[in-house]
Amino acid sequence: MPTQRDARVVTVVPGGPILVEGPVELRLEDGEVVCSDRFVVAVCACRRSKRYPLCDTSHRKRR
Repeated sequence: MPTQRDARVVTVVPGGPILVEGPVELRLEDGEVVCSDRFVVAVCACRRSKRYPLCDTSHRKRR
């Protein structure tokens, strides 16, 4: 069981990405693994990103 100190902070931004304290390893449904060593990682929640699963702010451009 993770302790409070081990827990990652995840912030859901309404209409935007999911922010995760890094580093992170993301496992996609097809088995691909995407790693980031950034201190905060923006994970795309809208699937509009050209860099999916990472957010590139494409959610801001409504078409």
